[in-house]
Amino acid sequence: METRVAVISIIVEEEEAVTRVNGLLHTYARYIIGRMGIHYRARQVNLICVAMDAPGDVINALTGGRIRGVTARAVYGPVQPARGGPASADHPDK
Repeated sequence: METRVAVISIIVEEEEAVTRVNGLLHTYARYIIGRMGIHYRARQVNLICVAMDAPGDVINALTGGRIRGVTARAVYGPVQPARGGPASADHPDK
């Protein structure tokens, strides 16, 4: 299965949506290279950045879903063959 490297930026404006977003990230954890979350108190929003190596349908599931109070967008890297990254079957941590 072909994968792409992408960075997903997520802005969570409603506190009630945090659990659903974390649930989605947990569901696709095996594709996540790393993530960073920041609670921006001055604006009362949560900012999440997720780096992934995943099939397009997984990336679309995280950016195309409609959760009230959540905005998500992806930036894709160039298409390159995998060289043993997190999405490959021979990765030692997976």
